[in-house]
This record gives sequence, C-alpha cells and structure tokens, in this order.
Amino acid sequence: MKKTMYSEISYLLGLVALGMGTAWIEKADFGVSMVVAPAYLIFLRVSEVVPWFTFGMAEYAFQFLLLVLLSVIMRKIKISYLWCFLTVVLYGLCLDGAMWLTGLVPEVSLLGRCVFYSGGILLATLGIAFLLHTYILPEAYELFVKEIAGKYKKPFSGLKVAYDMSSLVLSVLLSFLFFGRLEGIHIGTVICAVVNGFLIGMFSKLLEKQFVFKDALSLKKYFGS
Repeated sequence: MKKTMYSEISYLLGLVALGMGTAWIEKADFGVSMVVAPAYLIFLRVSEVVPWFTFGMAEYAFQFLLLVLLSVIMRKIKISYLWCFLTVVLYGLCLDGAMWLTGLVPEVSLLGRCVFYSGGILLATLGIAFLLHTYILPEAYELFVKEIAGKYKKPFSGLKVAYDMSSLVLSVLLSFLFFGRLEGIHIGTVICAVVNGFLIGMFSKLLEKQFVFKDALSLKKYFGS
C-alpha cells in the first residue's frame, strides 16, 4: 500500500537534496553537472574580483536569464515563472549552506572523491524528482524542460538529455571565454550529461510506486499560470 507524501514536504526534500548533491559533486572535483556548469563558471570568474559572490548568487543570475528565454519561447510571461524564481532563491541558499558544510571537510582521497561524486549525482537527481512531484514550481532548469515538453508534447526525460547536452556545449564556450581553458568541466561532467535524465526518470517512477502525493495546504491556486 502506498504511503502519503505531502507535496510541500516533497518540495523541501527536493531543495535540500539538490543543494547538497550539487555541493558534493563540486567537492569531488571531477567536474560539476553540466546543468549548473554555466552558473558555476560565472561564480568562479566573478568571485575572483568580488570575493563575497557565491555559487548560489550565480544561480540566481543565470536562472533569471533562463526564465526570460523561456518567456520568449512560450510567447508569454506567466506569473508562475515569478514563483519559480522564489524556488531559485531558496535553492541558492541551500546550495551555499551545503558548500559551506562540505568546505569544512578536509581534502579527501581519490576514493573519497568518488564517494562524493556518486552520492552527489544520486542526491541531485533524487532532489529533482521530488521537485517534479509538487505544485510548488521547480527551479528554472527543470521548469524550462517541463514547459517545453508540455508545449511540444515530448517526453520529459528525452528533452532533459537534450537540454543537458546543450548546457554542456555552452559551458565549454564559457570556460574558454573566461579562462582560456577547460575549467570545472571534466569526465564527471560528461557522465552527468549521459545519466541525469535516466536517473531522474528512474527516481520519479520509484517515488510514484511508493507514495501518493497530496497537498497539505490549500495553496496550489497561487502557483498557477
């Protein structure tokens, strides 16, 4: 028998898991996820001259631009996109908190890096799966793919892989533009590009087998279009 999972709890679990997973992947230093790589490169470049500029702040900036692009593609600005930006801010706070915590961990061995990387991918994709099962809008990356998939009636997992590969190409361009070399993009980034869509789909199916998602609060109407 399925258990009840309130969508508000799913939202909070998703934010925490995604923030921690992203920080773990960064700690492993095998290359960050291709999804966050553009924001990560912006963080690395800007923080060289503005030390207080964080990874989370870079996410605010980049995902805002992504929401603008989404509005252009959809040919309208939805109020829901503004709610999405609230998620972006909360995610950024979770990410910065997780970055601070992982920063307390001393330098790890190769085995330790592999553990951080593997655990980070699983946490991040599980977090996205949780966020996709709540009326509270996911961060802009997932919303972008979800909206495009709905508009053109395409499977989310397939479009997610396509988006990830496009993000990887953009990251390579930004890396050479900012640093004249590949920075923050390594074999781990490529692995993420291949497995993220599959893992998100897998975790989504597992969650749906275990839980019935219900709303604890009557707030869904405030997150509509």
